[in-house]
Amino acid sequence: MKKFAAAFILLLITFSVFAKAPKNQYVRIRTSYGECIIRLYNETPKHRDNFIKLTKQGFYNGTLFHRVIQDFMIQGGDPDSKKAKPGQALGEGDVGYTVDAEIRDSLFHKKGVLAAARDDNPKKASSGCQFYLVEGKRFTDEQLDKLIETRMKGRKIPPAQREWYKSVGGVPHLDQNYTVYGEIVSGIEMVDRIAAVKKDDKNRPLQDVPMTVSLLKKKECKRLDNLLSF
Repeated sequence: MKKFAAAFILLLITFSVFAKAPKNQYVRIRTSYGECIIRLYNETPKHRDNFIKLTKQGFYNGTLFHRVIQDFMIQGGDPDSKKAKPGQALGEGDVGYTVDAEIRDSLFHKKGVLAAARDDNPKKASSGCQFYLVEGKRFTDEQLDKLIETRMKGRKIPPAQREWYKSVGGVPHLDQNYTVYGEIVSGIEMVDRIAAVKKDDKNRPLQDVPMTVSLLKKKECKRLDNLLSF
């Protein structure tokens, strides 16, 4: 009887270990220019959960990266882009709600992050669906100091973040103005390729760049958690 109880307890422990949810949710964005995998930040739960909800609904499938600026970012997620005619202006589509800003000092616009687009509302609430992936560029100390003086209203860049902007790149003047809620952990090349395409005077690619967005399964998320040690 004791042996049976011990075996049963061991079985329960084993089951609980394997049944434990992964620490992070990852999503995959596929395009004709490649694919990337993004880790959604737990520090921004409202944005994380909203992106997961829309992805489960298949909302993003067939939407376009409709605004592309090299050395800056690629933007997508406008529902109006699914059936957009060539040359049609995009960027005003939404889902009828916004997401409260979740701006964190530790989350900044380094190359490869996922962030929420928004209009010019005073609370900095995010679009319920539109997002962008940062390409950015590398900066020197002199360029960063100039940016602080001219575009950041004197707001300082923490030393660790400054090193990121110098070595990896990004878009520092967007910090503290838009919610950053994830980052690419694999496939940053997709962003570089899309950012380099030819576009019209509205920064819409001349050749449509549709996307497919899917959630990685728990097993895949756990594997990435272990691999990336988050």
